Amino acid sequence: MKRVFNFNPGPANLPLEVLEEAQKELTNYKDTGMSVMEISHRSKEFEEIIEQAETSMKELLGIPDNYRVLFLQGGASTQFFMIPMNYLREGETADYILTGSFAEKAYKEAVKIGKVNVAGSTKDSNFNRIPSPDELNFSPSPSFVHITSNNTIFGTQWKDYSIFGDFPLAADMSSDILCGPLDVSRFALIYAGAQKNLGPSGVTVVIIREDMLEKVPAELPSMLKYNIHAENNSLYNTPPSFSVYMVNLILQWVKKEGGLEKMKEKNEKKSSLLYEAIDQSDGFYKGHAVKESRSIMNVTFRLPDEEKEKKFISEATSRGLVGLKGHRSVGGIRASIYNAMPLEGCEKLADFMEEFKK
Repeated sequence: MKRVFNFNPGPANLPLEVLEEAQKELTNYKDTGMSVMEISHRSKEFEEIIEQAETSMKELLGIPDNYRVLFLQGGASTQFFMIPMNYLREGETADYILTGSFAEKAYKEAVKIGKVNVAGSTKDSNFNRIPSPDELNFSPSPSFVHITSNNTIFGTQWKDYSIFGDFPLAADMSSDILCGPLDVSRFALIYAGAQKNLGPSGVTVVIIREDMLEKVPAELPSMLKYNIHAENNSLYNTPPSFSVYMVNLILQWVKKEGGLEKMKEKNEKKSSLLYEAIDQSDGFYKGHAVKESRSIMNVTFRLPDEEKEKKFISEATSRGLVGLKGHRSVGGIRASIYNAMPLEGCEKLADFMEEFKK
């Protein structure tokens, strides 16, 4: 079996152990004689899957009792408008901090729904950093503050959430959820598309504080109301059952690997290998993100010219190091090293970087 080291930003690599378990159960789940994709979402077998997934998410992240975990559809992009539709009312203001393309997309959806204040932005430096606390200008009493915790395209990541105080904080954590421990109590709502650390595309995980469920406007369509999904345990309509099943397998794998402290340790080691290769290259490789804002999930850098970048990508691919082409807005190289990327993949990439430079 040929397996490459997959550095794609999403859909991204999944743990081989999880893929093999899903393969083993694909045609006959728990002796039902059916695939998970075939069993009813009202069956006890599937209810056990979705309940275990919620319980495991709460256990891994240490989620307080006054939060729910929901499994929704539509990707993070649906959350871009669903959050303001639920929580941005007439006469209120929401604060958005713009640190990359997806933060901008969320902002553009919100302004269609209500009044939005840009509380901070690093667009003038092509989103190469996270703004400092003294650069942020919050509204007097925002209905919520929205951030994107990790910026896959630009390779930056928030490190400190304490600066938001008691503001209701909503975070798009699609590309760094489960990368390490997290104080969920600082957030009113967290959402994450699953195609990076959580599993395959098709399901979006939402972690929401229960008091936010009480604020949902009655006039919204049912599918856009968080409280409806919570009351029905994410089974108001037919869920993306196979994706939820895969998320559950991923969560069990993370627990088996030692939990989020171990994930953080591994991710910091992997990213350090690549950042050291950049920093010790005498300027041959130039990182896009400033050091204080560097992501441990997405490492972005440039080479001296585009021809060398094309050659780098081509030669890396021939060695089984795939998915390294940077986003068009940044160019260069992007190595996405989510939880499922083994240390060996980053070691091989760092070695190749040194060899290519020479």
